[in-house]
Amino acid sequence: MDERILKWLFDVKISIEEIDSFFESNEKNFFKYRQNLMLKRAVERNLEIIGEAINRILKSDPTFEQKITNAKAIIGLRNQVIHAYDNISDESIWSILINHLPKLKTEIEALIKQ
Repeated sequence: MDERILKWLFDVKISIEEIDSFFESNEKNFFKYRQNLMLKRAVERNLEIIGEAINRILKSDPTFEQKITNAKAIIGLRNQVIHAYDNISDESIWSILINHLPKLKTEIEALIKQ
């Protein structure tokens, strides 16, 4: 695997781990998340990094679109967070954290091991 792609995969992994670390001492509670502006911004920043890293991976090797579930949607989320920041709902970000991030973490870890 190309060294750059491996680096970007690690960037995704580290960002996911950082998001997970935000909830280590606290349970994942949507209402607490919603009230914590600093937490929300930190999560959004890590989602931006994930989207940018996956964007770079796909530009370097388009076959990764089949290896990373919802790769284009992840990039779309990054664009939305950056460019349509005033249209981001706490509910959609929370849904991503709960429903999609664990699967992405598993896929990324498997790709890194290859």
